Amino acid sequence: QVQVVESGGGSVQAGGSLRLSCAISGATYNSNCVGWFRQAPGMERAGLASIYTSSGDTYYGDSVKGRLTISRDSATNTVYLQMDSLKPEDTAMYYCAASFGRLCVPQTILTTNQYNYWGQGTQVTVSS
Repeated sequence: QVQVVESGGGSVQAGGSLRLSCAISGATYNSNCVGWFRQAPGMERAGLASIYTSSGDTYYGDSVKGRLTISRDSATNTVYLQMDSLKPEDTAMYYCAASFGRLCVPQTILTTNQYNYWGQGTQVTVSS
């Protein structure tokens, strides 16, 4: 049974940084891609950044480009999201998701439909 577990969320002041971690376990083969999403109350879940597991190629949403960096540690099946210059509007629940057995393509890699395994989320709160 595949498990996706996020960690690293918390409270930070505006301008600060956080690094989120996503540990993926229980799979007999590697995922094709892993993505980070966030969802604020009353809003839809939005794609932030995604990474191809094998090549390391990355994709970013326009709203966060330049402030977020996604990376992976293949040895530990962990994907990270480094978030810098945080703003109060970054406050949300952050989710990690993995795509197993599905072709990852640029057109869908930042959409929720790409992913079939999701974590429970980690809360990020940015105060002004």
